[in-house]
Amino acid sequence: MGFLSQSKAHQTLRNSTASAWTCAASGLVFGLISMAGLGVEPAQAQNIFAPVAKINDSVITSYQLSQRMAFLTVLRAPGNLRELALKQLTDEALQRQAADAADVSVTAEEVLAGMTEFTGRFNLKVEDFNKIIAQADVAPETFRDFVANGLAWRAFVRKRWQGRIRVTEDEIDRQLSLTAPGQNVRVLLSEIVLPAENPEAVQDANARAAQLSEITTLGAFATQARQSSVSQSAGRSGRLNWMDLSDLPPAVAAQVVALEPGHVTDPVPVQNGVAVFQLRAIEEVDRPTPADVKVDYAALMIPGGRSAQALTQAAEIHAKTDSCNDLFGLFPGSTEAQIQRESVPVGELPTRYAVELAQLDEGEASTALSSSDGQNLVYLMLCSRSRELPEDVSRDQLKVRLQNQRLQAFSVAYLEELRAAAFIEEFNAQ
Repeated sequence: MGFLSQSKAHQTLRNSTASAWTCAASGLVFGLISMAGLGVEPAQAQNIFAPVAKINDSVITSYQLSQRMAFLTVLRAPGNLRELALKQLTDEALQRQAADAADVSVTAEEVLAGMTEFTGRFNLKVEDFNKIIAQADVAPETFRDFVANGLAWRAFVRKRWQGRIRVTEDEIDRQLSLTAPGQNVRVLLSEIVLPAENPEAVQDANARAAQLSEITTLGAFATQARQSSVSQSAGRSGRLNWMDLSDLPPAVAAQVVALEPGHVTDPVPVQNGVAVFQLRAIEEVDRPTPADVKVDYAALMIPGGRSAQALTQAAEIHAKTDSCNDLFGLFPGSTEAQIQRESVPVGELPTRYAVELAQLDEGEASTALSSSDGQNLVYLMLCSRSRELPEDVSRDQLKVRLQNQRLQAFSVAYLEELRAAAFIEEFNAQ
């Protein structure tokens, strides 16, 4: 299970930002049997199976979307459930297509084991969990396919990239020293963010980022940041503030920790772009390294992009707020499209959000980012940050952790490529 670790895989499964659409060998298809079990009237059948989206040659139906939304409700997923469900199902369609093309599938036994492990997180048996979700009109097949999707995608990622993952003994030694009791690490990074808003641009940006990854001097990177980066840090030669290594996304931290000062990470996919990070300095601090970091943040969308008016409004908001509660107090009745509030593990944050939040203390805010369409200035505030202290780990466990992080980075980057190259059309199902 998982890339290389069962517990890691199912942490990802539960939060489910990317699951693959692959049914178990003994799986059932949705049809009249499922409809009868859910008490759906025959007259409704055409409507619930109307398409809501097409992804290349795959179709997402209204039934699949409503089932995923109901399942996410049971899991108490935050945010706009329809948007989240549609994004998950879209990603899963792309992942299923990739897995099918590579002739990757999972067995019924593997799916059952995955379901058992997932429900075990709630101290429940699979049968008991199915009874609970049935009260929300969620079919057992929805849960089964949810688990099968994640397993199949991870199997595909292992097959495609396992041979490229190399973790040296020196890297394990360094990781052990960084996670020793009483020690934590903070890093000083610089960044270059290249724009990539379509498939051709993604390819060009990845190629350019790969060239930037060869830089080994601070001066050369600073020059390229001023010339090429679309980040607000470009005016500072790409320089970022000190941040705890544990506050960075695991896929980025795993690369950074293996660098020597002056060296640069491999390309990292970010929203509408590709980024690389240079390590300028690294130092130990006298506090334990957390095993997990959870970030509570708010993101206010201010219309006008990076116009003077939007920046002035952001400054006025900053003068009136010391916490996220103050932020919501200024805009009572705000919709999720205006103010997003989430509390998630740092590994689930968008990379650029994570990097900005890593530089903030509680109650501080950043205006360095814009929305994906450029129409809004993002007022990003750190509400709180919680840390779970680590348990002792062995060399083998550290090796598995590093391998998982690197496989995850490959997984995220490849999914971005699939999404950029896909034909995706959404419909208004009635």
